[in-house]
Amino acid sequence: MTPEITVLDRLLEVSELFQKDMARAFAGTPLTPSRVRVLWDLAANGPSTQHELATRLEVSPRNVTGLVDALEAGGYVRRSPHPSDRRAIVVSLEASAQAFMATMQQEHAALTDELLAAVAPADRAALERGVTAIADRLRVLVAEAAEAVDGAGTS
Repeated sequence: MTPEITVLDRLLEVSELFQKDMARAFAGTPLTPSRVRVLWDLAANGPSTQHELATRLEVSPRNVTGLVDALEAGGYVRRSPHPSDRRAIVVSLEASAQAFMATMQQEHAALTDELLAAVAPADRAALERGVTAIADRLRVLVAEAAEAVDGAGTS
């Protein structure tokens, strides 16, 4: 007996397809999904300290340091002294990375349009509400699970 394919199965499939597409798009470059997250964040939020990046990306400062090191070596970002805090370093996109990210944002918008075109116009609003509701609920479940693990470790 073949199990029924569920919504969760489809969401996992979509996630895997996005990962495969990203791997294909960045093959032959030094970019990884984690490095692209840093670039995407900087494009959205502008120059930031490494601490701010770590906080927004929910990773350790050490992890951000490694990501920024690799992106700096690849010519995607630059570090500069913070204007008012001698201990902080500001990370910003290089001009070539700004252009790269603008292109990526355009491609992102085009893919969004193409994917939504597969859904009947009358169903799009419901799809967006449903996907948002699923993401919101999953975010809560993940946070609750993390709290349970953290709470169990501090007893």
